[in-house]
Amino acid sequence: MKRLLKIFGILTVLGSLAAGGYYYLFMRGRKPQVELYFDDGSMLALPGKTAEAEPFMKVAAEILSANPVAR
Repeated sequence: MKRLLKIFGILTVLGSLAAGGYYYLFMRGRKPQVELYFDDGSMLALPGKTAEAEPFMKVAAEILSANPVAR
């Protein structure tokens, strides 16, 4: 039983390290994007640098700059 718990602990640590490495390498550098959700359940994602997303990005930047927690 102790051996099983030791193996489980080692696998948990290795899994945590792998998840942290994945986040550091891939999720950290995500580019901003605008996601528009419609009433019919569909969703449209626009990259943040496109002309279509610019008005939404301005509003989002204004809201986030006014947020006292983000400072």
